[in-house]
Amino acid sequence: MALTVVWFRDDLRISDNPALAAAADSGDDVVACYILDEETEGIRPLGGASRWWLHHSLAALGASLDELGIPLVLRRGAAGEVLPGIVQEASAHAVAWNRRYGLAERTTDASLKTSFAEQGVEATSYQANLMYEPWEVTSGSGEAYKVFTPFWRACLASRTPRKPLPAPEALRGPVLGSDRLDAWGLLPTAPDWAQGLRATWTPGEAGAHARLDDFLEDAAHGYKDARDRPAVDGTSRLSPHLRFGEISPFEVWHAAQDRKDSSTAEDIRVFGSELGWREFSWQLLYFNPQLATVNYRPEFDAFAWESSTEAELDAWQRGRTGYPLIDAGMRQMWEIGWMHNRVRMATASFLIKNLMIDWRVGERWFWDCLVDADAASNAASWQWVAGSGADASPYFRIFNPVLQSKKFDPQGAYLVRFVPELADAENVHEPWKGQAPGYPEPVVDLKESRQRALSAYKALSEG
Repeated sequence: MALTVVWFRDDLRISDNPALAAAADSGDDVVACYILDEETEGIRPLGGASRWWLHHSLAALGASLDELGIPLVLRRGAAGEVLPGIVQEASAHAVAWNRRYGLAERTTDASLKTSFAEQGVEATSYQANLMYEPWEVTSGSGEAYKVFTPFWRACLASRTPRKPLPAPEALRGPVLGSDRLDAWGLLPTAPDWAQGLRATWTPGEAGAHARLDDFLEDAAHGYKDARDRPAVDGTSRLSPHLRFGEISPFEVWHAAQDRKDSSTAEDIRVFGSELGWREFSWQLLYFNPQLATVNYRPEFDAFAWESSTEAELDAWQRGRTGYPLIDAGMRQMWEIGWMHNRVRMATASFLIKNLMIDWRVGERWFWDCLVDADAASNAASWQWVAGSGADASPYFRIFNPVLQSKKFDPQGAYLVRFVPELADAENVHEPWKGQAPGYPEPVVDLKESRQRALSAYKALSEG
C-alpha cells in the first residue's frame, strides 16, 4: 500500500488541513508527524508560554488523530535531517505539508523539496494558514504593500477566501517509533508558573472552535466598541489558536460571515479587519525576514535610545512601574500568557517612549511571555508602536496610560483585577494623588519622559 507522510507544523488541526485532506483523499496510508526543531539555523526557539501551549496542543492533536485511526509521531531535531529519516523509515512515496512563510522555514522546505525530488519522493505543499499568501497581493507597481488599508482592500477585492475543508473521516497507517511528549520538557516544573494559563485556556482544536462559537454568539455583538475595553470579554481571544493553527483563518472568516446580519454587520467587518492585520503582518515578515531584529525603516537605526536602568526595565517586566494600566497589563500577561490588545499598545509605548528602551527588548519579552507569540504579528506590532515599522504609529503618538485607563476602564475594574493592591486606593487611575498602600511610586514622570521622547524623535527626523 502506498504511503504519504504528513508533516504538521503550525497547523495543529484535522479540519481544514489541506495537506492532511490531500493525503486522505489519495487513499494512501498516512503517517502523521511533528518535529520539534530547535536546531536549524534561523528557526526561533519558542518562548516559555508558547512551549506550554505547544505541549497541550500536540496532546490534543494526538488524541484527534488516534480517533481517526493513526498516531502522531513525535521526533526532535533539525527537520532537514529528521523528516527524510521518517520518510525512509515509512517507505513513503510522498510527503505533504502546509506552507510556512519565515525565511528559515521556507529555506528548509525548499531544500527538502529538492532533496525529495532527487530521491523520487513527491513533496507537495499547500496553502492553509493565510487566506492571502504574501506574493499574491501586491501594489500596482508590483511591490509589497507598506500600508494596511490598501493592502486589505486589495485582498478583499481579489477573491473571497475559500471555503474550509472537512476533516477526514478515518485514516490508516503503520505505527512508527515516537518520542514521548512529556520527555520534551515543554511544561514548566521548577517553578510551575502555569496555573493561570491552565485556568484560562483550552489549547487544541476543540477549544479553538468552542472559543469561536462563544465569541460569535455573544461578544460579536458590539465588538467594534467592546474590543477596546479590557475589563470586558469583548475580543475573540483566538490569537493563540490561530498562532498554532488549531483553527484556520478560513474557518474563522466564514463562521463570522455566516453570523452576519443587519445588527452585526459593522462588528463583523471590524473583526474581519483584525484577521487582515494578521495577514498584513505576515506579508511584512515574508518580505522583511529580520523584522524582529532590524528596523523596517532604516533611518531608525540612528535613533538615540537611552541607557535606562535595569531597575526601570525590571519594574516594567514585573508590573511595578507605578502606572496602573501598565502594571495591570504586564501582570495579566504574566498570569495568563495574554494581554488585551489596547493594553499591549500602551505597555509597548511606555517601554519605548517613556523609558526610551529599544523596542527589541520588549519584543523579546513578549515573545517569551505570550501564548500567542507570533513571529510576524509580535515583531510588526512592536515596530508599529516604535514608529520604525510599516504603516507605523506617528512618532508623536505616545499613549498616556492614565488617559487610556480613564477612557477605556473608567471604573478601574481591569486595573483592580490584576493589581489588587489598588482595591482600596483613593484614586485608582492616579494612585500617587492619594493613599495606595503597597503600590509603588511612578518610575518616571509622564510629562518629562514624553518630552524627552519627542525631542529624540525630532532629532531623528531632522538628522
